[in-house]
Amino acid sequence: MSVFTPVSRPELETFLAPYQLGRLLDFQGIAAGTENSNFFVSLEQGEFVLTLIERGPAEDMPFFIDLLDVLHDADMPVPYAVRDRNGHGLRELCGKPALLQPRLSGKHIKAPNKTHCAQVGELLAHIHLATRERIIERRTDRGIDWMLQSGAELLPGLTAEQAALLTPALAEISAHKAQILALPQANLHADLFRDNVMFEGAHLTGLIDFYNACSGPMLYDIAITVNDWCLDEHDGIDLPRAQALLGAYAALRPFTAAEAELWPVMLRVGCVRFWLSRLIAAQAFAGMDVMIHDPSEFEVRLAQRQQVALKLPFAL
Repeated sequence: MSVFTPVSRPELETFLAPYQLGRLLDFQGIAAGTENSNFFVSLEQGEFVLTLIERGPAEDMPFFIDLLDVLHDADMPVPYAVRDRNGHGLRELCGKPALLQPRLSGKHIKAPNKTHCAQVGELLAHIHLATRERIIERRTDRGIDWMLQSGAELLPGLTAEQAALLTPALAEISAHKAQILALPQANLHADLFRDNVMFEGAHLTGLIDFYNACSGPMLYDIAITVNDWCLDEHDGIDLPRAQALLGAYAALRPFTAAEAELWPVMLRVGCVRFWLSRLIAAQAFAGMDVMIHDPSEFEVRLAQRQQVALKLPFAL
């Protein structure tokens, strides 16, 4: 189970008392986490998710709280920090920064269709539009510089085939760094995978796990999303689903010429980011009872993105 910091019932009851949400009925650890400790918490006045932040500096937490408040106020289906009776959204439990958030309804979709993808594209556009005029600044700790440094450090331990795939990808990222950073920016989810979105039937009901959120190029967020939501059976891009996602997004926030030009590059950048982070996690948590995502998934996807037939819906 991916609960890095265990919490006892008395500790949790003491923590929850200032929220004045009634008695603690039940709680359980969530096994799906790979970076933070998460718990489902049932109280007399509702269902909640408790998160203990295990990775990253505590000073980043006000960013996450502020961003979720902005998106919640814009009527997006996102969690937000519940305030205690003193108005505090960020507190401490077991020595870790802790947030209590409403539990959103719905379930994850393993095999999305075009309708699901279109709704994801629409929601992503709403996030970008809600923040691009007043960006809440946070530099990602897994950005271009991190990719270049981590990639160079990992190369000696890779197979010849892996190194032959990663080396030109890193060179491409380095060559296009300035162009990427000059793309239109907003606040990004930066981890919009299928397991972070909930649906009830065909209706999108929730987007969770904003702990990789940052400020940066909007195209990067879109590439990450397409790389997970629009896969065919070989981890290539399923064109009908990808076109549905991109079309729904572009109907709200049209793409620029610079974004259209860098689109294939950005799809590869998105693959490199998660291939490297998963390789590092696999090494760090080897032998531990922690859910580790398979790094080879993004190795395969990077290989598949060497040729990109999918175009952005860009009007010249």
